[in-house]
Amino acid sequence: MSIAERSITRHMLHRSLGKGLALGILMALPLGVAASIDRNAEYQPVTPTVDQARANILIARQLQFTHFRDLGINDALSGDVFDAYLDYLDGQRIYLTQEDLQKFSAIRLGLGSALKTGQLQPGFDIYNLVQQRMIERLNFALDLIDKGFDQLDFEADESILLDRSEADWEPNREALDELWVKRVKNAVLAQRLNGSDDEAIKESLRQRYEGQLKRAYQARSEDAFQAYMNAFAGMWDPHTSYFSPRTSENFNINMSLSLEGIGAVLQADNEYTKVVRLVPGGPAAKQGQLQPADRIVSVTQDDEEKPVNVIGWRLDEVVDLIRGPRESTVTLEVIPASATDETVTKTIAIKRDKVKLEEQSASKDVIELDRGGQDYRIGVINIPTFYADFQAMQAGDPNYKSTTRDVRNLIEELKEDGVDGVVMDLRNNGGGALHEANDLVGLFIDQGPTVQIRNSNNEVQVLADEDPSVAYDGPLVVLVNRMSASASEIFAGAIQDYGRGLVVGSQTFGKGTVQAVRPLNHGQLKITQSKFYRVSGGSTQHKGVIPDIEIPSRVDKTRIGEDALDHALPWDQIEAVPHTRYFDFSGIIDELRNRHDERFEESPEFRLLQQEIDFLKEQRELESVSLNHDERKEHQSQIERTRLTIANARRELRGEEPFETLEELDDWQDVQAADLDNTDDELDFIIREGGHIMADMLELDRRMASILDPKQLAAQAR
Repeated sequence: MSIAERSITRHMLHRSLGKGLALGILMALPLGVAASIDRNAEYQPVTPTVDQARANILIARQLQFTHFRDLGINDALSGDVFDAYLDYLDGQRIYLTQEDLQKFSAIRLGLGSALKTGQLQPGFDIYNLVQQRMIERLNFALDLIDKGFDQLDFEADESILLDRSEADWEPNREALDELWVKRVKNAVLAQRLNGSDDEAIKESLRQRYEGQLKRAYQARSEDAFQAYMNAFAGMWDPHTSYFSPRTSENFNINMSLSLEGIGAVLQADNEYTKVVRLVPGGPAAKQGQLQPADRIVSVTQDDEEKPVNVIGWRLDEVVDLIRGPRESTVTLEVIPASATDETVTKTIAIKRDKVKLEEQSASKDVIELDRGGQDYRIGVINIPTFYADFQAMQAGDPNYKSTTRDVRNLIEELKEDGVDGVVMDLRNNGGGALHEANDLVGLFIDQGPTVQIRNSNNEVQVLADEDPSVAYDGPLVVLVNRMSASASEIFAGAIQDYGRGLVVGSQTFGKGTVQAVRPLNHGQLKITQSKFYRVSGGSTQHKGVIPDIEIPSRVDKTRIGEDALDHALPWDQIEAVPHTRYFDFSGIIDELRNRHDERFEESPEFRLLQQEIDFLKEQRELESVSLNHDERKEHQSQIERTRLTIANARRELRGEEPFETLEELDDWQDVQAADLDNTDDELDFIIREGGHIMADMLELDRRMASILDPKQLAAQAR
């Protein structure tokens, strides 16, 4: 397969996978925990192989000479690799001490020259020490559990940091002991507040720590090499990464559209496995409960009663455990993205299935607005992903499915319905086939450039719509949010640059880079080789697309988005390419924003959305939680009361009876998520607002037309 073909395939699967793994067709037996573990066993250090050393040299050369970013391997980079590697191995700073770090002070600035020449031992020495310290810490925690919880004081005025990634390393073993006592107390308190008794908590925590201990003893040379190479490659950008032979197999399988599983992309997040995104049309997306940034605690197969705790597991093992045969059910216990600590978990049952292309297809709807006696019919086209049936295309099928073909048909149907304008809904669309984004822009313009692609040699390729026909030339609004990425950003950016329509929503993801997968003697390297630029010259990288009219979102920008990733390539710009400007919105944009703001100020739905956003932000900004039982219980009760208050206020708007308890609310949400025909309230609310903005455009456009002569209108259109 050529690089170009791989690039097309990658885009077809909604952006590159990064360090995450999609849950595809592989099946594996559940990886349980051994019945007993010799906690006094001696750790066997892992050592590098000749093949790994050769691959390291090849990776270093590829990064230096073919990556988009021009970055040399020097002493400064050595220190950054060292820090990134420690973050990868001990991101929460719970295993190593300052005394341990002093042992590596001599090699901190020598990693660069070693990585150039395939000298892997320094990286393996660091890995082995972390594994040894991890074993010591896990044994310490198991000893605490064996002694019983009576020794733990839950009345003391203590607290624990929720995120230690920026905390100081503990100075010595004694200080680390104190930290781990707090960690065990926090885990016990969390489960007590969730209603578990002490015996169940002991069993759960023992399974968790013994599972992690087992994996520490089973450390493989390939684990160390992949971690080390990813810390190294990540210096260039977050989408450049090394795939071990096993991970390469997973990646290659996911390059087909025959995905069987739950349809999610996962990545390692310290001790947890985190959901990165959901595949449109996949089982998890259709089920509706699993969300990006949720963290997986345990996995239960449909033929087993006992969940398997996966905290501390390797990513590939979690992926293998969640995969399974079609029609079988897997149950995930997750910590929701909105949760402040481990006290809040929920259980989600998902039936595994094949991700079908037709379930990712574009769809349409019509909404009707009554605005002071003036009725408007607004067409809505939802595009979950940019797709194309490449197999049918290559086979010469003239009726192969694609985003552009389907949208063209939907537009014709909406025209027959007599709509006054069209809203294109690209929220949560993570991208897909690049040529489909190019062709889709072509449905709304005569012809012209759609996107620029610059490679590491500063050579610029311009993709363009060569078809002079226009499928729709009426008023257009494009809805986006933080999860709109890659091809979605290309489309929205082109519509904005051409003045063809208004972009409404929140700042998009900012994924404006292109990767290629290159084979090595041992595994593969996914490397960033080029960058997207809008026809106006600005990159979609890092900044994404800034909406003309902003609508706040529940999504936390500090955790999700390109600008939230370490070493992301920066925003920049190149020369614009000539393109038509169909309409200059500068004359009406202030009035459009004012009308939008007035509607939102008067809208009870928006007030509730803003209240929920403020509540989630407040929880995310919480730096620590109390280890005092009464204080922690009151904090959790306050969170539950706020959730219930917001939910009941929303029900009151719909004329429905309020929930008496949080359990009643949770049960109702589970039923709603399982109902595939149910539509999320926020989606309806924002789509309708898109329709109102469309109606405002029509009214203001008519007003402007009444005061401008035809020559002025023609000049404005140009």
